[in-house]
Amino acid sequence: MITLTKLRVVFLLGFMAVATGVNAQPSLEQLWLTEGLSVPESVLVYRSGKNTVLFVSQIDGDPTAVDGQGGIAKMKTNGEIEDLNWVTGLNAPKGMATFEGKLYVADINQLVVINIKSGEIEKKIIIPGAQFLNDVAIDAKGAVYISDTKTNKVHRYEKGMLNDYLLKAESANGLKVIGPNLVVGAGKYLLLVDKNKNRLQIATGFAQDIDGIEPINKGDFLVSCWPGLIYYVHLDGKIDLMLDSQKEGINTADIGYDSSTQTLFVPNFAKNSVTAYKVNSR
Repeated sequence: MITLTKLRVVFLLGFMAVATGVNAQPSLEQLWLTEGLSVPESVLVYRSGKNTVLFVSQIDGDPTAVDGQGGIAKMKTNGEIEDLNWVTGLNAPKGMATFEGKLYVADINQLVVINIKSGEIEKKIIIPGAQFLNDVAIDAKGAVYISDTKTNKVHRYEKGMLNDYLLKAESANGLKVIGPNLVVGAGKYLLLVDKNKNRLQIATGFAQDIDGIEPINKGDFLVSCWPGLIYYVHLDGKIDLMLDSQKEGINTADIGYDSSTQTLFVPNFAKNSVTAYKVNSR
């Protein structure tokens, strides 16, 4: 716990060194809405040279069914669907991450590896005992972390080897790697886990279970809860509700964020759409 406390102090001091004036209330401004997808669960921003695209995982059916109906769509950042069926033959794909030209996808009980240049599936890695793989994050050395919401675990795949990296992580879902640390959305808790697996509670108080996590500014985060909530999480653990679309039945699943344009991309699997928002944070 000492290590994590020190890390938080470093974050705080770094932020205070650049902060000026009074912080405005964080807000979202809708830019566009694209329909016509097939149960989109996750959006991932991918840059290659000067080109930026969005990968969108499409469940296209039961989120737990091994039916081969799922896939990955490719979109432009202006909301145009570039290729609705870029990758097909998956089951119920959810969270994604990239490393060295490969796209890694959580797909119920397996980690799927896709060659981004060709769009071909290169490998499917079965994770024994997995029931509901949900998100993926990859560190600088290529170690892949995969959450399982039903078994409360985070698995790690590194150099061809699988292990249970984190146990008793309640309803583990959203993942992000920040330096040597792993940020985990576990139920209604946002946790920071260091390399020794010590846990620090970054924030709590969310009205629903956490889904997507995106770092923004110095130590702040955007966090989604799939039933229709988006929060801004401040460095000190304070949370601001930015969007509540629960009554309208508009889900906010595994979000993607483009830091270069301060744009948030939100998949809505109930309405088969993706919405883009400008993030006004400071």
